[in-house]
Amino acid sequence: MRKIWVKIDPWDKELVTTAIEGGADGVMMPDGCSEKVKALGRIQTICKDGDLKPGEDVVAFKITGSNDEAEIARLCREKKVILECTDWSIIPLENLIAQGADVIAQVSSLEEAQTAFGILEKGVDHILFCPAGAMELKEALSRLQSATDQISLQEAEITEIKSVGMGDRVCVDTCTDMKMGEGMLVGNASSALFLVHAESVENPYVAPRPFRVNAGAVHAYTRVPGGKTRYLSELSAGDPVLITNYKGQASVGTVGRLKIEKRPLMLVKAVVSGKEITTIVQNAETIRLTDPDGNPVSVVTLLPGDKVLVALEASGRHFGMKISETITEK
Repeated sequence: MRKIWVKIDPWDKELVTTAIEGGADGVMMPDGCSEKVKALGRIQTICKDGDLKPGEDVVAFKITGSNDEAEIARLCREKKVILECTDWSIIPLENLIAQGADVIAQVSSLEEAQTAFGILEKGVDHILFCPAGAMELKEALSRLQSATDQISLQEAEITEIKSVGMGDRVCVDTCTDMKMGEGMLVGNASSALFLVHAESVENPYVAPRPFRVNAGAVHAYTRVPGGKTRYLSELSAGDPVLITNYKGQASVGTVGRLKIEKRPLMLVKAVVSGKEITTIVQNAETIRLTDPDGNPVSVVTLLPGDKVLVALEASGRHFGMKISETITEK
């Protein structure tokens, strides 16, 4: 999950307030400012009297050439490393990312931040933003916090729908009102996830709840930020989840509440590229998958031959992380 620290030196109350209100993850301040920051809002501070201390927890490294890369990679295993390039360039970051080093890229503009987050299609996970003023910081945080990732979605053809009795299903109530065509990726296998539509649809029986995805059974996987998956039953208030639309644009949402209740369940089978994939959802008209045009399709009206959107991946997973291993899930 992306992290944004903001460097504020000298003390500037307006910049600190903008950082907090804009959702920054931390502020790097002159020594002695941590208490003043905490009086304005809850945020991580990086200074001698802060949550993280320069030299002990965080080090800055000014890279001058490729000979520095091995030392930076070593330091990353021990501390948080802020990487400063003498002439801001993506080459050192590309090399370090390729080596698996987890560096914090120091940037001074929105353009540099966007580049750092996108390098080698993966990008750094963490930046230190050095703003020129409050307006620039506000715009940058707004743009960076709302940035979307792209997930490749495919059409799958429904082959079978059948009742499988009672079980525990999970409703994920998020802190985001989702629009038509948006929902969460859920499935029985981490490598094959269906786009389950949010409850943003008007119907005669229940008021729309666009913040909710009636996602599926407790054992099911869902995609979360950082290219990982988690079991639905593991989620809890405050956890980040991935909200995805029918175009494959994904953004980060926050779990507000989880509801696990016994309900009648149904098995949905589909085939894509010759591979059978499945998910288990509640047997109710308000649970919907998503068709290729972004329309919600109630699971009780699904028929063999109908098309729905799914996300596939070739690699296996271990504890939610992608691994280069063949894993069969049925």
